[in-house]
This record gives sequence, structure tokens and C-alpha cells, in this order.
Amino acid sequence: MAGRSVIPIFRGGRSIRAFQRTSGHAVQKRPLSNGTIPPLNHPLPNMPGPPPEMVSGTEWQSRHDHVTHVTTLENGIKVASEDSFGQFSTVGVVIDGGSRYEVDYPSGLSHLLEKLSFQSTVKFQSNDDIMQELEKYGGMADCTSFRDAIIYGASCFTSGLPMVMEVLSEGVLQPKLMDEEIEEQKMVVQFELENLEMRLDPEPVLTDLIHAAAFRENTLGLPKLCPPENIGKFSSSILRHYLSRYYQPSRMVIAGVNVDHQHLIDLTKTFFVERKPVWYKEGQELESPDRSIAQYTGGIVKDHRTEPRINPGPTPLPELAHLSIGVETCHYDDPDFFAFTVLNTLLGGGGSFSAGGPGKGMYSRLYLNVLNRYHWIYSATAYHHSYADTGLFCIHGSCHPSQLRDLTQVIVKEYFALVNHDINEVEVARAKKQLQSMLMMNLESRIIVFEDIGRQVLGLNKRKSAKELFDSIENVTVDDIRRVSSRMLASRPSVAALGNLATLPKYDDIQRAFANRGNFSGASRFFRFN
Repeated sequence: MAGRSVIPIFRGGRSIRAFQRTSGHAVQKRPLSNGTIPPLNHPLPNMPGPPPEMVSGTEWQSRHDHVTHVTTLENGIKVASEDSFGQFSTVGVVIDGGSRYEVDYPSGLSHLLEKLSFQSTVKFQSNDDIMQELEKYGGMADCTSFRDAIIYGASCFTSGLPMVMEVLSEGVLQPKLMDEEIEEQKMVVQFELENLEMRLDPEPVLTDLIHAAAFRENTLGLPKLCPPENIGKFSSSILRHYLSRYYQPSRMVIAGVNVDHQHLIDLTKTFFVERKPVWYKEGQELESPDRSIAQYTGGIVKDHRTEPRINPGPTPLPELAHLSIGVETCHYDDPDFFAFTVLNTLLGGGGSFSAGGPGKGMYSRLYLNVLNRYHWIYSATAYHHSYADTGLFCIHGSCHPSQLRDLTQVIVKEYFALVNHDINEVEVARAKKQLQSMLMMNLESRIIVFEDIGRQVLGLNKRKSAKELFDSIENVTVDDIRRVSSRMLASRPSVAALGNLATLPKYDDIQRAFANRGNFSGASRFFRFN
């Protein structure tokens, strides 16, 4: 605790009592006037009691309720903040942008744009100048792009908030986008793509593929990672056109944690309202952004490779084929959203060599029914992606290429076990408690709270409190899980596969298995007895 020194239980390996013996000092307990020692569960005599407001809890609650304040300014930009504690603040800009809006541009634009963040601006000549300014207040800044959002964030000592807001304004509204910077960041993107090829877990690549299969050539199906063939297609004019179209005030949320709300509003007016972006021209009408709604198509996308992926390091990569099977779910404001999140935790999963213990999800279905049962499956994990207009539930798995057909049957079987077999109260209760625990632990992080505020206000125009989220999870029932399982399995399956796919079943066979409630025609002998 700040301002208090806490005596450690051990000093240099010796206990306090041992330290007292050797130093010649002893702690004496003070008895009362009658010679007795006061018990710890009774108030000390002759001590004033706490003030009434502390006893009732009103003052404590007024300082710890963490209310999120939201204000919409005259130009449409939203300002959202929450009080917190500590010497550091986190602020940033959450923009309704990302790869889903790249239908009129070369795919991968937002991937490159995040690398170009906080480079040269109208005020700062380089990224080094920005970093030196931030270091004066112990600050740092970064940008991350997603399918449905681009987030610029920064943290610093609370006293440095005006400087950080100016840096954010420069990075978002005043970038120079010099040709030499663009070429340099293209090399960074190229290096990142090459590095992904050497990773044991190709989850980012497989996630791109399953979205491409689920939303073929529209919105969420457009790749988040820049395709290698598109790296050379970008120029400053293309990037500026994208910025002018999507970096509009009505599509922005300024979010802050551990900041005074009125102070944040004043700084937003100074740096984001009064200061115009570099692409602004008086009287020019900006092109309206794409407002396409995601269209779920289903289907299959394959990346067949006859040669195994190679790790140039000392540890060779195992020869694996990777498979993801997904189905459509719901958007994040749907009443069934929380049931799907509980279902995701119920299935859980991970790698076959994950450490044990309930905290690592060893009681989830993909551990109990898949990883603990089929030794040849390297990993199996459930994911739930939810967006403003739709959602995608998928199970990723990996195994040796020779057993890809069996892996396909295992994943399909686990999907339909949700509706063909009873879901018991114990596993649903366990999934809810695990999800609630992860939620509350994550909200201890100032960075996560900042992103949560920005994303919720951007998508919902409000922020649900932690208690609301906790209660919504608690209200999910076994019947809800059964219902949403049937709902998602009614959709056409999406399939993505990466690696040597010689034994991958045809898409028609997988689709037919979904129609037959998980039963494959001509299933391997291994599965006829399960």
C-alpha cells in the first residue's frame, strides 16, 4: 500500500522472532488495566468509533463504484472515462475501423497502418522524438488493429496527461506518412509474416482462414494479416484516403482510466475538436464509410502444403496439420451472447502438454473428451468471436497429417455432443465460475479496463458494469446452453485447414455430417465403437 511500510515476515532468512531474540528486543503485548489481553475481534477500549458514513458504507461506495462517465461532444466524438487509483493513467482512441472495412482497398491496409502509428507527424519529426517526449512522464504508446477496431493507446504518470493527449492527436490526426517510412514498415510487416510461419501455433493464420471461409469475400472474411502479394500495393495516397474515410469524429471514442472526466473532455476539445486532421479541407465533403453488414456464407478454405513447416532454430517443429471448424453465432448485443461465452468456457481446451490443474481448464470438455482420450491430437481449443452484427464459434485442432480425417470426426462429434448428450449442472456451474473469475481478474488491469470502456462505448454507446456482466453470466442456465448449441449447429459449417491436407474429408462429407447430427457416413472403424 502506498505510504505504508510493511515489515516482511522474514528478514535475510530469519524469522522476526529469531531476529528479536538475537537483537535483544522483544515485543511486549500490552494488557488492559485488569491484566487481560484484548481479543482481536473486539474494539479497543477508549478508542473513538468510525464515522457513521463509513459504517453504512456510503462513503466507501462513492469512492469505489467505478462509474463510467460518457459524454458526446458537438462533433460526434465520444469521451468515456472511469476513476481509478494509482499514479498512472491510461488514455487512448478507439476507432470504428479495421480489416472488415477494406473492401475498397488492398487487404492488409490496417495491418500496415498499425505499424505506421506514432511515426513522423506535423509536430514530431520521428518516432524517437515521440518516445523522448513520452519518457519525460514515464509514458509509452502503441497501436493495435483488429477486424472491427483500431486502438491507439498510451499510459503515463497522471501529470503527463496533456502531453499524452497531444501525442495521440498527432498520431491519429496528423501523420505525415512519408514514403520512406511506409517502405520501412512494409519490411516490418514482411518480417512479421515470415515469423508467423515459424511459430508452432499458427493461430493468427488459422483465424484468418476460418473467417475467410465463414464470410467469404465480405467484411469479416477479409484478411486481418496483410497478404504477402499486397505489401507492395500501398502508397501514402491510399492510406490517407482510408484515414479520411474512417477516422471521422463520429467513429471515435476517447477512453481514459484514472483521469478526471471533465479534464479529459477539455483536452479532447483542444486536441481532437479544435485541431483539424491533415486531410481536412474546408468545404470538402468526406466520402461515407462502408456500412456493409456481414454475410455468413460458410464453406471451406484450404492452404495445402506438401512440405512441413520448418523452424530454423535448434528445435524442429513437429509435422502437423491444422483444422478449424466454425459455425455462426450472435452479435455482442444479442441476449444469447453470454450463453455463448459460457459455452466457450465449457468447451475450453488447449495444448496436449498444458500444465494440469482446474485453473488451466483441465475439466473442460475438450480436455476430458479429446486431449485426454486421443493421444495423437496435439491441441484442441474453442474460440468465440463476436462482432456488432454477427459472431463465429470455432474449434481449432491439430494432429499429424495422416490423422486429419479422424480429427475432423472428433471435432464434429464434440459439437453434436452438446445436443445429443446431456449437459450437466456441474460443468455449466464450473464454466460460469471460471468465466466470472477470469472477467474479474482481467478487470484488475488498467489497460484491459481502458479497452473494455472504449469497445463497449463504441459498440453499445454505453458501458455495462462488472456487476452487470457478472450477473449476466450467473443467469445462464443449462437450458440456455442447450438452446444456443442447437441454434449455432443449424448453420452451415465453415472449415479452414492448413498443412498437408491429403487426408482431409471433402466439404460435402462434413456438411452431410452436420445434417446427420454429427454422424459421418463411412466413419473410420476407430469411431464406430465410441
